[in-house]
Amino acid sequence: MKQSTDHPNRLVRLLLSPWHPTAESFSGWALASVAANAGITVSGAAVRVTGSGLGCPTWPRCTPDSFVPVAHPELSMATMLVEFGNRLVTFLVLAVGVACVLSALRLRPQRRSLLLLTLLQPLGVVAQAMWGGLVVRTMLNPFTVSVHFLLSIVLVAACWVLYRRTREGDGPVRPLVHRDIRRLGHVLVPAVFALLLAGVTATGTGPHSGDELASRFDLDIESVVRLHADVAYLVVGLTFALAFALRVTGAPREARRAALALLGVELLQGVIGYTQYFLAVPAFLVGVHVLGATLVWIFTLRAVTALRVRDAAEEAPAPSPTGVPAAV
Repeated sequence: MKQSTDHPNRLVRLLLSPWHPTAESFSGWALASVAANAGITVSGAAVRVTGSGLGCPTWPRCTPDSFVPVAHPELSMATMLVEFGNRLVTFLVLAVGVACVLSALRLRPQRRSLLLLTLLQPLGVVAQAMWGGLVVRTMLNPFTVSVHFLLSIVLVAACWVLYRRTREGDGPVRPLVHRDIRRLGHVLVPAVFALLLAGVTATGTGPHSGDELASRFDLDIESVVRLHADVAYLVVGLTFALAFALRVTGAPREARRAALALLGVELLQGVIGYTQYFLAVPAFLVGVHVLGATLVWIFTLRAVTALRVRDAAEEAPAPSPTGVPAAV
């Protein structure tokens, strides 16, 4: 019987790989899950900046009478298609998550730690879909919209951890850098999450709400944007300190490159942020900024997980058939 790895067609090998997984194919699906969950944050931003948030005004149906977009006298077909497209991306994310679960179940030897991580994906997608229904039913309330984005950020983190774990063993964590440098990395993660939280607050206060009927946070936009910028400065400072510490201590090359890459992404994101601010927040740059925020989060996770590694788990010695301990 031919295995998926023997099929001459690359697409067929890809589609069959969860049923006949290898460590490499499993890792590939895990990385695909990171990309898929990052992608849905961008498609969600496209819905908002095009004013299509209520293009499908009901949930789970698109219109009261149909699950798919149909001509309606009170609705624009263009906004319906944009919103419906975002809903379709959910099925792509779910499909990739199911592929990861199947890979974990079929991988030999099976790794229970990876299976538990993969199960978070379909559960998270279902939770996201249900919350998306709440977003629609609350008429794009900025709080529900913000949580919708943050749930995707949490799922991206779970997917990244899975990807990282597929490329290492199940042994105990072994630090690759000094303890204080790892602590700096541990501080950086919540700092970046705080930056994302400040970002969604600024988004929920400013323009591009997704629909003219949507409400906004009752906050001063200038103050919120300044707070967002202040947290960004803090994150850049922490990242520079991490990159500098890794450089002067002769840390492994992967860790140094990951920190420098993160710093580069943050600086580019800062340029995009200031550009959109001085150009009165054009819709296109808002979408790019959301992509940049997601990349900052992914590169942060990459930098922090590069500070340690897990070796292969040591197998316990087999018991002696005579019951007498073997001689050392």
